[in-house]
Amino acid sequence: MNIHEYQAKQTLKKYGVAIQEGIVADTPDKAVDAAKELKEQTGTGWWVVKAQIHAGGRGKGGGVKLAKSLDEVKELSNKILGMQLVTPQTGPEGKKVHKVLIAQDVYYPGESETSEFYISVLLDRATSRNMIMYSTEGGMDIEEVAEKTPNLIFKEEVDPKIGLQGFQARKIAFNLGLSGKAFKEMVKFVMALYKAYDETDSAMFEINPVLKTSDDKIIAVDAKVNLDDNALYRHKDLALMRDINEEDPTEVEAGESNLNYVKLDGNVGCMVNGAGLAMATMDMIKLSGGEPANFLDVGGAANAQTVEAGFRIIMKDPNVKAILINVFGGIVRCDRVAKGVVEAYKNIGNINIPIIVRLQGTNAEEAKKVIDESGLKVVSAILLKDAAEKVKEALA
Repeated sequence: MNIHEYQAKQTLKKYGVAIQEGIVADTPDKAVDAAKELKEQTGTGWWVVKAQIHAGGRGKGGGVKLAKSLDEVKELSNKILGMQLVTPQTGPEGKKVHKVLIAQDVYYPGESETSEFYISVLLDRATSRNMIMYSTEGGMDIEEVAEKTPNLIFKEEVDPKIGLQGFQARKIAFNLGLSGKAFKEMVKFVMALYKAYDETDSAMFEINPVLKTSDDKIIAVDAKVNLDDNALYRHKDLALMRDINEEDPTEVEAGESNLNYVKLDGNVGCMVNGAGLAMATMDMIKLSGGEPANFLDVGGAANAQTVEAGFRIIMKDPNVKAILINVFGGIVRCDRVAKGVVEAYKNIGNINIPIIVRLQGTNAEEAKKVIDESGLKVVSAILLKDAAEKVKEALA
């Protein structure tokens, strides 16, 4: 589960991570009030107006602006709130901005120059260990840095038995070229950041940039956090941070029906039980010349209700030209799924696209009989290859 920058920073602050202070607002007037309050708290005379959406690259799309007066805070907030912000991570459709973060200006003048770094904490699946990835090239797309100057990206693995050690944090600060007060502040920052990542059961913490201010403070100017959905039952306070406005409405609806659904760009709707079988089904569709329109796993206990919910969700995609249902009856009986398909077909009505059903496993023969005798425009198949061929024929 993704959360907004302002929520990520609130979480980091609880664990002692120094952050760029800010106050969230959802109207231009509230943004001005936030700026006034922030001036009282921090003394800042300039403010950064930052669009709050679940995507990076907001500055490139015009979603991050510097305001040098309260009038500018109101003017910029008015422009950003409600805009359809398009960034490299949103796709061409963009995302509507519902909130802005009014943040203090931390790029103030001083005796020494500021520096920007990149630091993230995530799981290295190759080693099954947490990893801190960091670079001196903060403020840039880390993918671009990795491609053009991979020598500027460092990695530090963390032994899960003992956690992050002080010498590792000092190594990170050293590799970032810091010394004196800034070195000590970075060590403290890294230790607190890892603790926040570990204790919130997160999948990723990405801070880009981490700023060394002109007076050698180390603070998080931005924060992208992805929480592990499977651990949210242990963090009810974090679960409340979910913003469904940032999620695909169809995926939200699928979640309410306990369906695992991901929308894709193809023309063949898929309804399968089991993630592995779903992936294999998608591969077969591509090999037969089609393109999967979605990933939809109805789970091991599929019934008439889940099948109908799956149908309704798939049918909302106007690009779908055929539907392939592929169910292996292990825990679930195939004949029960077949009856669910027929019942759902009748309840929804006006289904004018081909439906191919392959049911194998427990009571597969009975299931095929139910489908064949239903009188509906549903085609049954035995082998997955046969099902894919029938999808190909349907698309022709």
